[in-house]
Amino acid sequence: MAKRFWLVKSEPGVYSIDDLERDGVTAWSGVRNYQARNFMRDDMRVGDTVLFYASGDEPGITGLAEVCKTAYPDETAFKKGHESFDAKSNRENPTWFNVDIKFVRQLAARLELSTLKKTPGLERMMVTQKGSRLSVQPVRPEEWEIIAKLAK
Repeated sequence: MAKRFWLVKSEPGVYSIDDLERDGVTAWSGVRNYQARNFMRDDMRVGDTVLFYASGDEPGITGLAEVCKTAYPDETAFKKGHESFDAKSNRENPTWFNVDIKFVRQLAARLELSTLKKTPGLERMMVTQKGSRLSVQPVRPEEWEIIAKLAK
């Protein structure tokens, strides 16, 4: 199966590329959008490349990660009192899943969203689309090639 490329978004104040570097590996948990869940559950594979995207005041790609564990039930859905708790989800038939990602490297400089939007070949990239809020998004191989060149 061909390697795939992904973009995952996080608010820097919630979890940043610095946090991922410190932790080494993290469960990409708390995703509560069905389409994003389906990408993680059905499509993400160990070894896939992940673009780490910081949303917020200065949005852009801040680093690279890699999927290191395929989808498994998101434990935060079962923890009463947790912000990602879902009373309708159950362990026998879980609604929510996460994958584990591991730190690869930080970019020398943030690839700002404004740069991505102006770069030829990235016009169809999900993150450059108006109203794109999906926290887990596929990235086409040709988009990855362009971003890899921009990140050098």
